[in-house]
Amino acid sequence: MTDMNNIAEKTKALLINAGAQKAQYTVTEKETHEFNVDGGEFSLFRTLFDRSLSITAYKDQKKGSSFTNQFDDAAVENAVRDCIKSAESGVADEAFDIAPVQESEIFRQGAYEPDIELLFGRTRELMEDIRNRHPKILMEQMIVRHDKVHTVYRNTNGTEFETYEGAYSVSLMFSAHEGETTTSFFGSGVSTAALDRPFIELGSLEKDLSDTESQLTTIPVEGKFEGVIVLTPGSLGEFLSSAISNFASDGVILEKTSIWLDKLDTQVADSRLTISICPQDSRIVCGERYTHDGFRSEDYDLIKDGVLKSFLLSLYVANKSGFAPAKNSSFSVVIEGGDTPYEDMIKNIKKGLIIGRFSGGQPGTNGDFSGVAKNSFLVEDGRIKGAVSETMINGNLADLLNNLVAISKETVADGNTVLPYMAFDKVVISGK
Repeated sequence: MTDMNNIAEKTKALLINAGAQKAQYTVTEKETHEFNVDGGEFSLFRTLFDRSLSITAYKDQKKGSSFTNQFDDAAVENAVRDCIKSAESGVADEAFDIAPVQESEIFRQGAYEPDIELLFGRTRELMEDIRNRHPKILMEQMIVRHDKVHTVYRNTNGTEFETYEGAYSVSLMFSAHEGETTTSFFGSGVSTAALDRPFIELGSLEKDLSDTESQLTTIPVEGKFEGVIVLTPGSLGEFLSSAISNFASDGVILEKTSIWLDKLDTQVADSRLTISICPQDSRIVCGERYTHDGFRSEDYDLIKDGVLKSFLLSLYVANKSGFAPAKNSSFSVVIEGGDTPYEDMIKNIKKGLIIGRFSGGQPGTNGDFSGVAKNSFLVEDGRIKGAVSETMINGNLADLLNNLVAISKETVADGNTVLPYMAFDKVVISGK
């Protein structure tokens, strides 16, 4: 067993001797046990070991970084030397910094030690459940794994964090087949800290498999119209990621291209919408406990009752822009359920689509998006008419957040996010 604290102390001494005025460094060891299933049969079981030392140092307000996957003395010395050389060749910037000293803490999360026998049993059970419940599904690939991670973080201001965390995860890639008819591929996954329930009951695995089977028969969407789209929790996560990247992330704030740049504490979304970033939430598996800059992570609201409360900024961009840094650096998005059951949400739609997946390019700076609705269903007069063939949708991300129709009571927790179904109006839907 590697003495990771000793590696951290050695790194610190070498950095100081090399002239680093500030630095942060992370020592990590990871052990992965993984089952692979290809074409419905077990194809591989392997155990992987990984280790890394990541260093960021500042000298004369210049930033350098380096990385090594070896812990011997020569490798650590070379990593420090490379980091200092990188800093010396950089450009000075007064905004470079690390977090002030935080209270030291040891974090223990999830299932640190795996139950391999039970993991194998749950994997085999999942294969059987899919075979029995969804006979038209062809499992292209199934990866079931347990990751055990031990991390030591230090910085020269005196912060000392140590984490012991472990989690199980399932990643599926599949399509449906019937005769010569096939669907497009669809991916679904979940993370969990326990093996007390069948995998198929977790996250949205069951519904994703069922929906994919339903897409073997499709109907065309006729004409072009403005209607309602219902985003499943999976597709909602994709849209939210695009919106946050476009309007609230480091790059757009630093470059001053965000349309929300002057919108802090003002209404940017429907008043029913609260978007929180909550790595401490009990439904998030092994959530972040400290940020990339060395702050203790805290939950916070990005948008509260439709009002923009924060940007997702690193310490560097916060120092450059004058805004506050984000209270964590995760994407553990939590949106609590609303007051409308999913079935009622569908019943109230005159004409629109349920979007399982969206395939499109990067939205424009103003939030305009355009692409193909994949794994999606047509809704007319409150009824799901059937899966649709290739159908285009166009809209604007900023407008979308203000054209909220309903938030479902139901939510899906996949270990990484907690999200409901959400319906939005005034999206252009184009068929044949």
